[in-house]
This record gives sequence, structure tokens and C-alpha cells, in this order.
Amino acid sequence: MGILPLKQALQIAQESRLDLVEVSPNASPPVCRIMDFGKYKYEQSKKEKESKKRQHTITVKEIRLRPKTDEHDLQTKLKHARKFLEQKNKVKFTVIFRGREMAYQDFGRELIQRVQGLLEDIAQPDAPAKMEGRRMVVVLSAKN
Repeated sequence: MGILPLKQALQIAQESRLDLVEVSPNASPPVCRIMDFGKYKYEQSKKEKESKKRQHTITVKEIRLRPKTDEHDLQTKLKHARKFLEQKNKVKFTVIFRGREMAYQDFGRELIQRVQGLLEDIAQPDAPAKMEGRRMVVVLSAKN
């Protein structure tokens, strides 16, 4: 419509039962647009919801182990880990050492290596296992 005075632009918008929306206030002269603002906001929210549907937030699920975790318990925890990895979540395996178990950190390292070996078909470690105080930690993420 070109450059119009404010009163004339408002009058045109009111006659067509639409809103006068300022698009670019920093331009010289400011750029305005005549449109249905409620409909515009509704369409924006629909687009935002649609983009959120396609996203998958990755969460880190933690599975705690002890150096003396028994075989059946380990298999149960591995089933849970597999389920988490299939859902494209990361899995954090934590081996917790208590008291005198700190002297046997090699048992914990062997346990973590065994877990990595059993899950290597669907998971890969983000970084090698490391000690964090009394805990040995490794994070596994799903293979593409």
C-alpha cells in the first residue's frame, strides 16, 4: 500500500476488520502490516507444537551396580539398559564401591567391560570408564 499516515492505516485496518501489526519498528519509516493477529498467533503456536512433536529429547538413565552384583541381577539390569537404548536414551552405568571394596577396583572395571561387551551390538561408550570418588562411571549411547 506504500507509505501511509498512521490514522489512515488504522482506518483501513478497521474497515477490513483486521489488525494493524508493526513488523519492523526499527526501519525508517516503520513497517506495518494489516492482518488477523489472532489467526497469526494461532498458526505460530501450531507450527511450534508440530516442531516439538518431531524432536526427541535424550535423557540419561542411570543403572547402578556393585562389584559383587550377581549374574541374574546383571542380566535384568542389561534388559532395562537395552530397552533404554532402543528408545535412543543414554545409559549411565555406575559401579558403587563401599568400604573395603575400594581395594578391589579391578572387579568394577571388569564388570563395566563385561557390560560394554554384552551391549556392543547396540551401544557404544561415550568415553572410557573413570573413577568419580567411590564410583566408577561409564556412559553408553545407542549406535546409529
